[in-house]
Amino acid sequence: MWRPSRRLNFERCCRPRRRHQGLITVLDRVLLTNDDGIDAPGLAVLQEVAAELAREVWVVAPEHDQSGQSHAVSLHHPIRVTKQGPLRFGVTGTPGDCAVMGVRYLMPEPPSLILSGVNRGANLGMETVFSGTVGGAMTGMMLGIPSIALSQAFTDREGVRWETARHLAPRVVRELLAIGWSEDTCLNVNFPDRSVEEVGALTLARQGVGMIRSIDVETRTDPRGFVYHWLAFQRGRREQGPESDLTALSQGRIAVTPIRYDRTDEAAYQALSGRLPRLSTPH
Repeated sequence: MWRPSRRLNFERCCRPRRRHQGLITVLDRVLLTNDDGIDAPGLAVLQEVAAELAREVWVVAPEHDQSGQSHAVSLHHPIRVTKQGPLRFGVTGTPGDCAVMGVRYLMPEPPSLILSGVNRGANLGMETVFSGTVGGAMTGMMLGIPSIALSQAFTDREGVRWETARHLAPRVVRELLAIGWSEDTCLNVNFPDRSVEEVGALTLARQGVGMIRSIDVETRTDPRGFVYHWLAFQRGRREQGPESDLTALSQGRIAVTPIRYDRTDEAAYQALSGRLPRLSTPH
């Protein structure tokens, strides 16, 4: 069974800043969002988690499933907000829209933390690029709020071990807040598909390549004879690095990966710098 360990050290990958650091027992207020929709079971789990962490728990989540929306925000249609209970709002938009509406419009004071999830299914490797759960957290980061995405892996979609995330997430979040991370980074946390007693250590992991190999188009015809299409990920085994998020999860560990918007490939940048001028190169 996982227990907090002070050996976890984020200084290997990011320098903590004071604003996101310090042991915190109770937060003033937390904002929750997700991409599975406001009625999703993972959001109900996250509300229970947040109730152990904060005095106020705000929910601002999409009215409908927004999986695959990544960091999208709505620029070509209006956003409508419906109050569904105390500090609980449904939004006709993406997880990114929800983060913005919560921080910039609905909440009288900014949240101490944004939690996005708990997603039904892991968000690992390349999938983080498409994930609305991760996108909600990264939008929160852009707004200057410490943000964490949380996902629960599963083997059987109808048998998701929500109790694993429910039981372990409060301590995971507390430990991460105590360690701290940089303001231009958010954290992506994935819980393995194991019982609470079988879960291993909270482990720092790199974003791996994941399992997505391609995206295919499936074409069908409706009863009126009109053609329509579905996009479908093609998944399969791929070589994973020894420190990858998928490797950590496959070993039953809780994977935590610091991610940011800067996607510059440093190896390719250095290779191209020998053939192309850089901004530091004199004219």
